[in-house]
Amino acid sequence: MFNKKFWTTVFTLSGTIVGAGILGLPYVFSQSGFFIGVFWLIFLGIVMTIINLYFGEITLRTRKLHQLPGYAEKYIGKKGKIFSFIVMIFGIYAALIAYLIGEGQSLSKLFFGNLDYSVYFAVGFWFVMAFILRKSLKGLKKIGSYGVLAVIVIVFLIFLKFVPSVNIENLTYVDKGNFFVPLGVVLFSMLGFTAIPELERIQDGKKLKKAIIFGSLIPAVLYLVFTFVLVGVFGKNVQQIATLSFGNTVTILGIFTMSTAFFILSFALRDVFIFDLRKRKFVFFWVSLFPLLIYLIVSFFNLANFVSIIGIGGAVSGGLTGILILLMAMKAKEEGDRKPEFSLRLNFIIVGVLSLLFIAGIIFELLNFIK
Repeated sequence: MFNKKFWTTVFTLSGTIVGAGILGLPYVFSQSGFFIGVFWLIFLGIVMTIINLYFGEITLRTRKLHQLPGYAEKYIGKKGKIFSFIVMIFGIYAALIAYLIGEGQSLSKLFFGNLDYSVYFAVGFWFVMAFILRKSLKGLKKIGSYGVLAVIVIVFLIFLKFVPSVNIENLTYVDKGNFFVPLGVVLFSMLGFTAIPELERIQDGKKLKKAIIFGSLIPAVLYLVFTFVLVGVFGKNVQQIATLSFGNTVTILGIFTMSTAFFILSFALRDVFIFDLRKRKFVFFWVSLFPLLIYLIVSFFNLANFVSIIGIGGAVSGGLTGILILLMAMKAKEEGDRKPEFSLRLNFIIVGVLSLLFIAGIIFELLNFIK
């Protein structure tokens, strides 16, 4: 039997995860080799699903609604709140800037066949998103559900149309020297932390665990199908924003995925200022205007490209947030003020191993970004 509330919850998480990351995956997979990329997708997909579940448990152990900084303050203290706020903001802003870059280039390519009008389209896209953001949670449900459904349909159609053109040689080569290249982008493509507190507002706790697992699994499957076709057809010639390698129809995929995630991340960022920082007067500037200003600076001075932004954003924000969630989950098991509907095993060995993994990813991406 179809459960509308359950699948709305699932697609809200999937809609947050499936953003600019899907467009950068084929490029980094093509640099390392398809199967190395698949290894990172499976490995980090499992890790991030586990982290999402730990965060879900934290929200269920806490009576009061927060975003990440609020939970960090409750279980780690004011320093934890400040640290989590900085990390979360860094990741969200990196994502929003990447989405503006991607949307601008995609729309310019779609309407004019080139990238000459990217900045103008990015600003126009920003105006539309700023308006939709005012529709609050109701808009979040609709955009999260319809956006992901559209992505699923488009990826399926891409697969059917282009799979006959896949060249197996493009999928079988391996470049061991680029083994770690996909790490940051794959990690970015699996980030969905900011949606977890919103899920509790949509779905009751009894089905939250299942919703988080499904919500994390759907993006991984879409990524696998999408990268298989793109790398299989274009090999190392795939562009950084992968959909630009195809025609206008496929470019619409990028527009859907980025607009969905842009809205949901902006909504989560607004919650941080309203619920955790209690700064209602400055919400519009920090949530909408500031990302636009940073985007314009990055674009005019050519400070970074699409892949480098999502790579560093994924590794730094995703890695540090993952570590923070693990520490919070340990404390929440002892200090939570309600009994959760589900609970996962957690000990210092699990925390240590996963933390070392995240730290290694951060170091690699920072060194790569500096180069």
